[in-house]
Amino acid sequence: MTRLCICEMCSCGRHRCIHQPTALYKKGSKTNVLSEYSEKYPAYKGHTRPKSVKPPLQYKAHQDTMERTTTFRTDYVPYVVTRRPEKPQAEYKPKPGEIDLGTTYKQDFNPYEVQPFVPSRPKERVHTTDVKLDTIPTYKEDFRQWEISRRELTKPDTPYQPPVTKFGNSTTFQDDFVHRGLVPRESYKPPSIAKLSDAPFENMTSNKLSYVPHALEARYVKPPVEYKPNSQPFQDLTTHRQDYQGLPSQLTKSCKPEPLKVASNKPFQGSTEFRDRFQQWPVSLRQVQKSVEYMIPTEHMDLTTTSHTDYIKHQIQPFLSAKPFLLPTKSSTPFQGSTTMRDDFQPWAAPRQSMIRKPEEIQRASGKMEDLTTFRAHFIQHEAQPSFSFKPQNAPLRTDAPLQNDTMYRTEFTPKKISMCPASFESPPGFVFDNYDDRGHRFFRKMTSADKIETPQEMVLTA
Repeated sequence: MTRLCICEMCSCGRHRCIHQPTALYKKGSKTNVLSEYSEKYPAYKGHTRPKSVKPPLQYKAHQDTMERTTTFRTDYVPYVVTRRPEKPQAEYKPKPGEIDLGTTYKQDFNPYEVQPFVPSRPKERVHTTDVKLDTIPTYKEDFRQWEISRRELTKPDTPYQPPVTKFGNSTTFQDDFVHRGLVPRESYKPPSIAKLSDAPFENMTSNKLSYVPHALEARYVKPPVEYKPNSQPFQDLTTHRQDYQGLPSQLTKSCKPEPLKVASNKPFQGSTEFRDRFQQWPVSLRQVQKSVEYMIPTEHMDLTTTSHTDYIKHQIQPFLSAKPFLLPTKSSTPFQGSTTMRDDFQPWAAPRQSMIRKPEEIQRASGKMEDLTTFRAHFIQHEAQPSFSFKPQNAPLRTDAPLQNDTMYRTEFTPKKISMCPASFESPPGFVFDNYDDRGHRFFRKMTSADKIETPQEMVLTA
C-alpha cells in the first residue's frame, strides 16, 4: 500500500511537513553521510605544521640609567610666599540696660484653676493567688535528652613554625638597577634670538624696473539697442494637440474568471458543547432600595459657639518695641582699599601697534575702468530670419473599421476549475494518518471501506 507525505500531496506548493531541526541521522553502509568531502578526502602523511616566525613576547629591560629630571624641575624657581594680613575684627561691647521681655499674652492671660481628670472607667481587678503553679508541659514530658559525645577532629595538628634564617632573595630590579645619581643633561637647542642685519633693505623688483606707464584712451560706449516687439501672433500649437485625435473604440473586456464560491447546500451543524450543556436560568430583576427623602428642619439652627459666648473683649494698646533703633555708623576716616595686588602691579602704557604696510609702488587710476571687450566692440547685430521647416505634416489616418484589440492571451486562454489543495486540511480527505518519520514527515495512507468515515472536509470538497 502506497503512502504519501504532505509535501507530496500539496498541489499549490504552499504546504510542507514540519521538519525536525534535531533529527537523528541513520548511518547505513557509508562511513559518513553528512558530507562527501569527508569520504573522498585523502589524508596525507608526513605533513608537519609550519613553525611560527613571530618573536616571543618577552620584556627587555632598559640597560641605561633613568634620569628623573624634567623641564619643570630645572626651570622652576621657588619664591617666598608671605601670608596676607587679616583685617582685625571689632571687639563686641554689650549695651547697658535691661531687656523688656513682657508680651501681650503675659498681660492678657488669666490663669484658671484646673482639676485633674478623673476617669469614669472602673479599675481592672486582677484575680491572683499565692499558690505556686506546678505544671509540666508536654515538651518536657515527651522530650528525652540524649547523651551526645564530642566528635574528635581528624585534622592533623600542624602548628606554624616561623623560619629561623633571614629571607635573602633579591628581585631582578635590585640586581639590574645601578644607582649612579642625577646627571644634568646639556641642552642643544639654539637660542631664539633674532639676528639683525646692518645693510639696508633692497626693495627693488623687476616689475619696478621694467614697468613703463602708458596713457589710457577714452572708453568706447556702445549705444543701447531698442526693443522691437514681433507683429506676428504667437503659435502655441503643440505636436500633441496637432497629432492627437480621439478614435472610437470599445471598452476592454476582462479575461479574469468569475470567482466561484465553494459551499455546500446542507445545513451547517452549529451545535457546540456549550450550547448542548448550557441551561438557561431564570433571572429576576434586582431590587432597588429607595432612599429616604430629605426633610428640611423647621426649627431655627443655633450657630453660636462657646468662643462667641465666653469671649470677653479687652481694650489693649498696641505693642511698643523696646528695642532701640539701629543707626548706621559712619566713619570719618577714608576707606583703605589698597591691596598687595594694587601696590605691586604697575600698569604699563601699551598702545596698539599699527599695521605695517608697504608703500604703494603703482599709482592707481582716478577714472572709471573701461570694461569694453573686443566682442562688444566688433559685434554687429543682424535681424533674425525664421528658418523654414522641411518636416512633412503629421496628418492622422482615420478609418471606419473597428479597432482589433484581440491578443494572444484572450484567444488562447482557457478557464480552469479551481480545486482546493488536499494538504490544506488537518486530515486530507480520502486518507488516514499512518505514522511519523525521523525527519518530521507525516505519512498518510488511502482510506479503505473499513475505516471510511465522512468528514466535514470531504463534504465541502464534494460540494
